[in-house]
Amino acid sequence: MLAIICSFFGLLTSFILPQKTPPDYLARQERWADSLLSTMTLEEKVGQLFMIATFSNRTETYYQQVENNIATYHLGGLIFFQGGPYRQARLTNRYQQISRIPLMIGMDAEWGVGMRLDSVLEFPKQITLGAIQDNSYVEKFGEEVGRQCKRLGIHVNFAPSVDVNTNPKNPIINYRSFGESQYNVAEKGAMYIKGMKKYNVMGSAKHFPGHGDTDQDSHRTLPWVSHSIDRLNEVELYPFRKLIADSVAMVMTGHLFVPALEPRTNTPTSISRKIVTETIKEKMGFEGIAITDALNMRGITAGLQAGEPELLAFLAGNDILLQSGNLPAAFNRIKAAVESGQIPIAELEARVKKILRAKFWAGLNTYKPIEMAGLGSDLNSKKATDLKAELFEQAVTIIKNQDNLLPFVNIDTTSFASVAISAEAGNEFQKMLSQYANFRHFAVPFKPAADKDITWVLEEASKYKTVVVSVHDMNSRGDRNYGVSPATISFINQLRQKTKVVVVGFGNPYGMKLYDGVPTLVCGYEDEIASQRVVPQILFGALPAKGKLPVTVTYEQKVGNGVQTERIGRVSFGTPESVGMNEKKLNEIEQIVQQGISNRAFPGCQVLVARNGKVVYNRNFGTLRYDVYEPVNDQTLYDIASMTKVSATLQAVMLLNERGAIDLNEKASTYLPEMRGTNKENMLVSDILMHQAGLVAFIPFWEKTKSGGTFKSDYYRFTKDSVNLQVADNLYITPAIRDSVWRWVQQSKLINVYDRLGGYRFTYSDLGLIILQKMVERITNQPLDEFVEQNIYEPLGMTSTLYNPNTKFAKNNIAPTENDAIFRASQIQGTVHDPNAALLGGVAGHAGLFSNVSDLVKLYQMNLQKGYYGGRQILFPTTVPHFARNYTQRSHRGLGWDKPESGDDKPVIAIDASPKTFGHTGFTGTAVWVDPERDLIFIFLSNRVYQSSANNKINTLKIRKRIHEVINAAIIQ
Repeated sequence: MLAIICSFFGLLTSFILPQKTPPDYLARQERWADSLLSTMTLEEKVGQLFMIATFSNRTETYYQQVENNIATYHLGGLIFFQGGPYRQARLTNRYQQISRIPLMIGMDAEWGVGMRLDSVLEFPKQITLGAIQDNSYVEKFGEEVGRQCKRLGIHVNFAPSVDVNTNPKNPIINYRSFGESQYNVAEKGAMYIKGMKKYNVMGSAKHFPGHGDTDQDSHRTLPWVSHSIDRLNEVELYPFRKLIADSVAMVMTGHLFVPALEPRTNTPTSISRKIVTETIKEKMGFEGIAITDALNMRGITAGLQAGEPELLAFLAGNDILLQSGNLPAAFNRIKAAVESGQIPIAELEARVKKILRAKFWAGLNTYKPIEMAGLGSDLNSKKATDLKAELFEQAVTIIKNQDNLLPFVNIDTTSFASVAISAEAGNEFQKMLSQYANFRHFAVPFKPAADKDITWVLEEASKYKTVVVSVHDMNSRGDRNYGVSPATISFINQLRQKTKVVVVGFGNPYGMKLYDGVPTLVCGYEDEIASQRVVPQILFGALPAKGKLPVTVTYEQKVGNGVQTERIGRVSFGTPESVGMNEKKLNEIEQIVQQGISNRAFPGCQVLVARNGKVVYNRNFGTLRYDVYEPVNDQTLYDIASMTKVSATLQAVMLLNERGAIDLNEKASTYLPEMRGTNKENMLVSDILMHQAGLVAFIPFWEKTKSGGTFKSDYYRFTKDSVNLQVADNLYITPAIRDSVWRWVQQSKLINVYDRLGGYRFTYSDLGLIILQKMVERITNQPLDEFVEQNIYEPLGMTSTLYNPNTKFAKNNIAPTENDAIFRASQIQGTVHDPNAALLGGVAGHAGLFSNVSDLVKLYQMNLQKGYYGGRQILFPTTVPHFARNYTQRSHRGLGWDKPESGDDKPVIAIDASPKTFGHTGFTGTAVWVDPERDLIFIFLSNRVYQSSANNKINTLKIRKRIHEVINAAIIQ
């Protein structure tokens, strides 16, 4: 009914009405438009028809000319193009100030204001959005574009393009279209506009009747669309009908010759009354604003005199004349036509009132200048950046997946390489690949001109079982094979004859035709960092593949094709909000960490938070040592100390328990016969795991290897050879020490403290883990480090978790620990801090492991997911929950795992940690807590023992506890 009421002035009420309409809205809108119209001169009425182009990257002389045009011709609006946000905002305020009637500000911002302005985020192109299957994301995109437009004082966005792109050679629409399906185009166009409406920003459906099946550019000539009326109705016009029914504010008429709609030879749509008035307004029932495409384009100006295109466009039925080719001539031609009666004054006023009503809807009845403060940060908000990543997550398309190669599962039996063509070394795509597996990366930072330019890569890459080839810097349109050189195609074809190849094209989906013979093919759509980060997550099953091709590329690559895959349990990377956490609250972690650093509790640290399988916080703080600029980075390795107990030894015990090789209720001496006849003969494996077997906490075995301050020659060497074990820089020990330590463990006394239950009291002991290490090695006939690497770390893709990291990594990549003045008389860096673990050559059951948070999260996500990770069941589903339970009244501990202690305000764990939480801490200043109830992982790594282990400020300041409590408080759902 409202549409009928408002039809006199030709605007659909769902366009002119805000989301929540006050009862008197229509009356107020009418009064404002009428009162303003009644005061306007003929010149002001004519001026309202014009929106002229303007820029914010020009000179002051240019800006003064724009001001002169506004004042002289009483312009109705401006359409901004290139420039910057602050410059545009200042100019908008300046221009609005001199205009008696508020200006309607427009922008051609199809993929956001970043399409036109520097220093502002660019969103994905429409063809990328066309691959998305869940159109609610397109609505979110439209809403964010609307928000940014509103913030920048823009009232109309000349988007979306609802041209149905059925011609791959289209030189002007192409990637600007949602694709070749009229239904997909219509649905996504409607959702884009729906999103913008939430901020009272008008959309404009363009380019009527459809510029999608042309092979010419209307900026340069007049394209022909020669389809029959039946075809036009079925395909090209379908999205326009849909959007008109859905109350789009504007329809932009294109400079196209469409004989089925306008038989007069070479008559563009934009000046055809038969099309603009009879077809759009009368037959299709459009009651909004008809606006022309730019009237300075060759598709309209050819053969016409100055001012003639504008007059003809108005007479055809267009309400707004965009980008006049000659403003003075056009203004005078239309004014004269009104004065002569060629244009009835009532017709002019009806058009002007329609424009004024639109300005009221956009809020110009209560115009306020743009607020300059915070403009840049508002436009480049974290929310906008996150949305951009989400859009690519939804769009990336696996086009072909022969033999179900994707997602990669058995990464421990596959050798990987990657070749990035037209990309610099260290690019985001290859960095993200390394988050999931051990890759050999090759980067070719140019477009190979000949086979010889890339032969060396072919020879080296073909040595690997699977090679991921990413092609970057592709052209958006088909110019010169989408910017891909013939040598690149030749390289791919040669490589796939030698090994398995996955090709990822970061470009226009039409360009995927170049790789049609490749059996595993992925379209990343755009060479954007957001896309480069998403694709590896999909390749490894951390994210599902959801996108489908929006266009037909070849016979094998048809519209709607897209292999859908599921998540296979690997960690992905997302936003706090995506997992129900408050980012602002999480940011309080930084303040706690900086307090620790400024108080010299530790020089630096890594902090990671993951929830629901997503890493949502991963930050590096500080430096490797005090007062030296060596920033902690993603690759920094920390000595995780007693976290080794649960990150290595316990993982091995759980695995062997599953296999029936270790019975927790059996005596350790069953597996280690040499313990029979000692005071440890009757120790149960479960009691050792729960630290209630009577073992003493710690024995400084290294004291037996020194005489005073002198290293005994029976044990130590000062030069490296192939046999001796490294203890510190330039200090080595004979392998026989392992037998000596094992003998000393067997000979050690037990505690004489018992609890009320008659058993040994809980006493946290390193010795128990040395016993468990020996048990694992005896049963498997393998060193502990080899066993966990082969059975746990490699299947998980953990490439930075290891004992003795100095054998693989540069020392400056490893955080230093203590300046050990008592035992080794040296600064420790790259060898284990724990003296007994060092005595054993760095591999021990209780300490010795080095890692970083990015690697460890894989291990603990597997434990949180009950043994499942990367499409494989590493541990039985019941194993981790069984070991993480408390079975004893003697302590709060689980089987190997540390747990919250009721009523105890520990400095290392949140007081509100759920009862099911399990994890461990490390003497060097580390902690991990896994909370199954909250589906949450918190990992903290530091080197608080640098330079002295006596520094206990990390505990007095309760750094780890406070961070854990902030993390829990950040959970909002």
